[in-house]
Amino acid sequence: MGDNEMSVYGVSAAEEEIYRHFLRNPGTTTDDLHLLLHTTPQAARACVERLQELKLLHPEEPGLRVHPTDPETAVARLIDRRLHALHQEFQRVTRSRHVIDGLRAEQYTRKPPPLGIEQLEGLAQIRNRIDDLAFFARDEILSVEPYTRLSSENIARSRPLDLRCLRRGVKIRNVVVRDALRDRPTAAYLRELAEHGAMIRVTEHSAERLLVYDRKAALVPLDPRDTSRGALLAHRGGLVSNIIALFEKIWDQAADLDRADGPAAPAPDDCLSETERRVLVSMCSVGKDEAGARELGVSVRTYRRHVADLMQTLGAASRAHAALLARERGWI
Repeated sequence: MGDNEMSVYGVSAAEEEIYRHFLRNPGTTTDDLHLLLHTTPQAARACVERLQELKLLHPEEPGLRVHPTDPETAVARLIDRRLHALHQEFQRVTRSRHVIDGLRAEQYTRKPPPLGIEQLEGLAQIRNRIDDLAFFARDEILSVEPYTRLSSENIARSRPLDLRCLRRGVKIRNVVVRDALRDRPTAAYLRELAEHGAMIRVTEHSAERLLVYDRKAALVPLDPRDTSRGALLAHRGGLVSNIIALFEKIWDQAADLDRADGPAAPAPDDCLSETERRVLVSMCSVGKDEAGARELGVSVRTYRRHVADLMQTLGAASRAHAALLARERGWI
């Protein structure tokens, strides 16, 4: 039996084989079909009945001779049937958000939902909770982050969530320290967010580190100098209000990103050296490092070092990602 090409329409391999048999042999009977399929007479009869239900076969009295439906008509009917089933399934899925309430009830069967303060331990738990909070944010995300640079891994992890929030209309207000603008990948990432609608301000120095989601949940580290020690997540109440008031004070005293005295946004003409530009073009057009190194007249080791530096500059997680980011920024 060949490939089940009609499986996309909900037709099994055995049913397709029978339909094809009657296309080749119209007006014949269903006798000995089980021998064709190497199955039982009952199984073959069930396949014929289903094909009749799908209106792909039409028995003709007397003698139960069978005629197949024209393939174009048959496929059109199958497509309509399949699309109707998918539409009903889509409606069931979109109407199933009430399931969340039941799952929440299970989650909090033994303990009530957090209304005060949760303590998060370890970077993995903190990052997972931040991902959840950002994913479900609906209105606004406030943050003060005193980092001086973001690694390419940090940027690759944060970019999809940040851009998703901005596309959904979530307002992002972020305060960073001026030193962060001296790191090219970090500065480029912050300006990318600003281009997509994030409001970013710059402060000279900040010891505070805080995140607020929809003015309902606020995350602060136990030790701002060592986030790996854990964090506190406050839910609603006066504590969240006080953290928001602290954010607003820092925000009011910070300068807009465009007016900050840090380095200007990287421009295509001055952000890359000639060697970096040639390596970038080679990355996007040449398959192997050896070929790229020969094209530039450098050793493979030197070529790979240039590639690693460019990926860091772009904040890319892979070479393909670097090529995409470079094209988006007009560097190539």
